Amino acid sequence: MTTPTTTSDPYAVLETVWRMESARIVAGVARLVRDVGRAEELAHDALVAAMEQWPAQGVPDNPAAWLAATARRRAIDLIRREQTLARKTETLEAGETGLAPGADAEVGDGAAAVGDDVLALLFATCHPALARESRVALTLRLFGGLTTDEIAHAFLVPSPTIGQRISRAKKRLAGVGPEALAVPVGDELAGRLGAVLEVIYLVFNEGYAATSGVDWTRPTLCVEAMRLGRVLAALSPQEAEVHGLVALMELQASRLRARVGPTGEPVLLGDQDRSRWDRVLLGRGLAALARAEEQGERGRYTLQAAIAACHARARSTDATDWAAIAALYAELAALAPSPVVELNRAVAVARAEGPEAGLAVLEPLRDDRTLAGYHLLPAVRADMLTTLGRVDEAVGEIDRALELVRTVAERELLERRRSLLTGA
Repeated sequence: MTTPTTTSDPYAVLETVWRMESARIVAGVARLVRDVGRAEELAHDALVAAMEQWPAQGVPDNPAAWLAATARRRAIDLIRREQTLARKTETLEAGETGLAPGADAEVGDGAAAVGDDVLALLFATCHPALARESRVALTLRLFGGLTTDEIAHAFLVPSPTIGQRISRAKKRLAGVGPEALAVPVGDELAGRLGAVLEVIYLVFNEGYAATSGVDWTRPTLCVEAMRLGRVLAALSPQEAEVHGLVALMELQASRLRARVGPTGEPVLLGDQDRSRWDRVLLGRGLAALARAEEQGERGRYTLQAAIAACHARARSTDATDWAAIAALYAELAALAPSPVVELNRAVAVARAEGPEAGLAVLEPLRDDRTLAGYHLLPAVRADMLTTLGRVDEAVGEIDRALELVRTVAERELLERRRSLLTGA
């Protein structure tokens, strides 16, 4: 039994641990009960138990292990009550008492296939029975720890829509049955790989630039996404886009330390101290990009990694090959059209050809409904207008961005920019 430790705020500890470990806890329980919806419910039961017990009894020495063990015990109790998995219950109990290391094999066959509970759950949530929108929403809920509102903001859709997608996804997986949590092999695995890469990418992005909350970045999500990407690269060494995604994540993550100032304030790319970039991650990312490009045609992740590599190789913002970045964004836009890609292309075009050229790329996006709630559109436009000396217009765009921004850190950044322009 762990000895409780005192803390001034057990709820703060619990929130931190839950954000870091909830995916692993849900994955471990899902391996036992073979039902994603039930696994999430049981994990939340453990969370509630912690909220009730930790303030009175103290925080355990290993909070994550306490949550995992509590959720696991509740899963075993559920199996016993339903009396449908008696033989598996005996196996589980033997495993808990330290008997035969292989005792979990029967209930853990899916995880054993990839050697990772979390990755096994990830393949399950990317089951072809789920619509793309549903699996993305469910995965961000389980792996990113995002609320329904946060996911809705990330995809620029109403919150009830996301709630319905998550609910449908759970019901659909439950309808498929226990085989939904079996890890695919061969052609089926290859067919599901694109969906898995997409959600890993989305989890990483939430860590790199949080959609809401106090913190601008959530590095633990980036670390977990990179870990999953590396496991996938080992499983599928001939898949160029797996290496492309790993390259993209590692190149972007190399800048994490420099993206935040001493008091947690955001530091934009042009103001970053490049000596703080992680050289190990840079080297790994460039090597992964080389492996991806060796495989042949460049996909969406390899193209984005190539863009990140342009930044990585430059000694300063001014020394960056913005024309090459603009060309890469054009190639990406042709391959995977997106208003967000166009927004990024506009920034590169403005750097390469001047702010007027960038504004011309932005102009059609002002009427794009999907960007109506996206604060970066007016924020980017404000930058270009500022460069042209159109200060009053720039202030107006910053005001629009302030109405839409969701993170505290970005709000403070926009407010500082506004103060500099107005002198207030």
